[in-house]
Amino acid sequence: MNSIIAGTIKARNLVDPNRYGRSDRSAMGRWFWEIDRVLLLLVAVLIGIGLVAVAAASPAVAQRYSGGTLQLSSLHYFYRQLLWITISMPVMIIISMMPRERARRLSLVGAFVCLVLLVFVPIIGPEVNGARRWIGVGIAQVQPSEFLKPFFVVALGWLLSLRETDKSLPVFPLSAILTAGVAVMLMRQPDFGSTIIFGAVWVAMLALGGVKLRTLGILAAGAVVAVVMAYLFYSVATTRIDAFLFGEGDTFQVDNAMRTLTAGGLFGMGPGGGTRKFGLPEPHTDYIFSVIGEEFGLIACLVIACLYLAIVVRVLVKLLDEENTFAILAAAGLVIEFGLQALINMAVNVQLAPSKGMTLPFISYGGSSMLALSIGMGLLLAFTRRNPYLARSPYVVKWSGDCLPA
Repeated sequence: MNSIIAGTIKARNLVDPNRYGRSDRSAMGRWFWEIDRVLLLLVAVLIGIGLVAVAAASPAVAQRYSGGTLQLSSLHYFYRQLLWITISMPVMIIISMMPRERARRLSLVGAFVCLVLLVFVPIIGPEVNGARRWIGVGIAQVQPSEFLKPFFVVALGWLLSLRETDKSLPVFPLSAILTAGVAVMLMRQPDFGSTIIFGAVWVAMLALGGVKLRTLGILAAGAVVAVVMAYLFYSVATTRIDAFLFGEGDTFQVDNAMRTLTAGGLFGMGPGGGTRKFGLPEPHTDYIFSVIGEEFGLIACLVIACLYLAIVVRVLVKLLDEENTFAILAAAGLVIEFGLQALINMAVNVQLAPSKGMTLPFISYGGSSMLALSIGMGLLLAFTRRNPYLARSPYVVKWSGDCLPA
């Protein structure tokens, strides 16, 4: 009889619609009510769109890399992307469940490890398409710069937030030295696109951290000088800027991407109906936005751009009520980095920026990219978690993101 009663109670718990109700104090229950579910839904929609887009691009990539004894299935890259998503999503959920302090410690350790790996990439990393950005062998290859992005942003937010406790700390010069060091290591690979992202996010976080407008003006002038110097003395930047501004050199990639993007008109040629994608060099990664335009239309591209904008706006608006300086800097830096990467990829596809070799977040194919983005989004979800009931009560105050009795 006892076993029957226990089984009945267990069955009721499994189907109880209030299992994750307000009174549920389990870790999963608290996470469900504290997490930004709208933000999580927007990310899930992007991932779903990415799977469809990779499935559309996979036949073109499989045909390009098939040959000799290597014969790839037309959906080879779709299946691999599905595998990477299966691995990455639990990572994102686990990180999003971390308290802010634990997420901060994880980011500091991760930033240190990735910086060490970044030093060795140009030395021992394999060369792919004229660049050394990877480290490891076979399926174990990783791109340290991708994992460094979220960890470094959070570490930078922690460093800049220290000024709140001690005004004498030279946090701005230290952050400049760290960012410059990362930029030097990235340019050795070379990875001009990631260098721009790191620099832009650093400046944005400085602005949020309270740096003077005069200093920001000096940094803006310095950025212009840096681009000019890169154009004059850095051959990769010279080639890409000349191709973008003057149409000199090899402009096949960006020209073909634009033609592919607009080939489907407003509503596209339908799934599997695109043909120009077979002429794109990297239809599953750098130019997947063009594949979406050809097969699903310009309206679909506009919807995707709006989704990225919605994620950025959602986080920034949510931070208006945040009182913890570190959480504001970390979350704002993460979402700015995320939005900037998406903007650069889409700008390249519509010929508004020179080719950068940068993926479209949560949509482009890639194991390192998907896992790194999941880590970054997990951290972002962790820093924007908030108890929706205690936060509204007049009898509590906020401290380090947690609510304590007043």
